[in-house]
Amino acid sequence: MEEKDFIQLLLNPKTQNEAFKKLLLDYQRPLYNHIRNIVLNHDDADDVLQNTFVKVFQYLKSFKGDSKLFSWMYRIATNESITFINQKAKRSGLTSEVLQRKLVENLKADSHFEGDEIAFKLQKAIAGLPEKQQLVFKMKYFEEIKYEAMSEILGTSVGALKASYHHAVKKIEIFMTKD
Repeated sequence: MEEKDFIQLLLNPKTQNEAFKKLLLDYQRPLYNHIRNIVLNHDDADDVLQNTFVKVFQYLKSFKGDSKLFSWMYRIATNESITFINQKAKRSGLTSEVLQRKLVENLKADSHFEGDEIAFKLQKAIAGLPEKQQLVFKMKYFEEIKYEAMSEILGTSVGALKASYHHAVKKIEIFMTKD
């Protein structure tokens, strides 16, 4: 089915419920993984995912089709995740960078974290990166999102994304090889 036809099903009150169920079925897992990569905590990721789908449903009628539906939803999920982290940091009286490091430290106790010591060390390395480099690295490395799609999601040029990824990889390599 063409994306524009699917969007029409989502907007039509008669077909909306079934279309939205399909949207949830198709995008729930990848969006959860994307959000989880940013917020790190399973319960927080579930909350942000729910907020993301509420916003998707709420703003679907204003979707202009300038980008793919996937990119638009990922942009919402990314913004919701960043907002969530910033609000959580503010409530805790921390900077978002300090909160990210605390969240990584809490991963070992998270029953949903399936990584070993190397995966944990990688998460610590990522937490030390600037926010934009974290996002770009996680989207490219964990989710294998192409730079063109990432450009639509983050509203950044492909060249800038490649540079951010390159800098992130270099910093992570240094972190991973020390000790």
